[in-house]
Amino acid sequence: MSRLTACINAVKAANRKVLIPYLVAGDPDGDTTVALMHQLVSDGADVLELGMPFSDPSSDGAIIQLGAERALRQGTSLHTVFVIVSAFRKTDSHTPIVLMGYLNPLEAIGYASFVTQAADAGADGILIVDLPVSEAQSLLALTRPRDLDMIFLVAPTTTESRLSAICENSSGYIYYVSLKGVTGAAIIDTGEIRDRVSALRHRTQLPIVVGFGIKDTHSANAMAAISDGVIVGSALVQKIGELTENGKRDAAAIAESTALIKDIRQSLNA
Repeated sequence: MSRLTACINAVKAANRKVLIPYLVAGDPDGDTTVALMHQLVSDGADVLELGMPFSDPSSDGAIIQLGAERALRQGTSLHTVFVIVSAFRKTDSHTPIVLMGYLNPLEAIGYASFVTQAADAGADGILIVDLPVSEAQSLLALTRPRDLDMIFLVAPTTTESRLSAICENSSGYIYYVSLKGVTGAAIIDTGEIRDRVSALRHRTQLPIVVGFGIKDTHSANAMAAISDGVIVGSALVQKIGELTENGKRDAAAIAESTALIKDIRQSLNA
């Protein structure tokens, strides 16, 4: 059993909702990313999604695009991402880390090299936004022996045939995209999301977590009520961006930038 699966099983056994914050590796710099990751765990995060910055993040809205730009200006590369994960693992061997990004950087270094370095660094899952499940078999053949979970996105527009393939090949959890659009947009129809998540439960035994559009305790509670957990990205990345704007990187500033996650954790628990 992977560390990610064990963690989510424990969260569900405790009758809690899974809370997964997303942050961009290297934003505002590598050392601060490690500190932010530890702070997020302290705030109540169950799993961390660590974005691998890419110059053309097509599924991301303006806020996460700016986060990726800040990271790339610092020279963040896949090597940097692995260094960050390794540094985090020196003092945290429990919290699962999912690497989320785009296909181009993986193809640049090769699937085998990516999987080896990710697993050796201590990553637990991979989510490649622009890799269709129909084209993922060669990567899956490498990740499965290393206990790296492959996570795929299910969108409101996902076809039946692709949905079946996603449910068959996914592990860890299913990431349900709450809206048609990019990250940072607002959730409009909670009822439709509830119906689609309910239908998805008949297709898979995997936990279903909802992302895109979750930016405060109200939206987190609404989505957690109809799923197994929530992913918070743009709202957190926007707060992290203030570390660059004000030049502060101390512990108090880091805790302030992640306070949203603490608030959401307390609200979900309540």
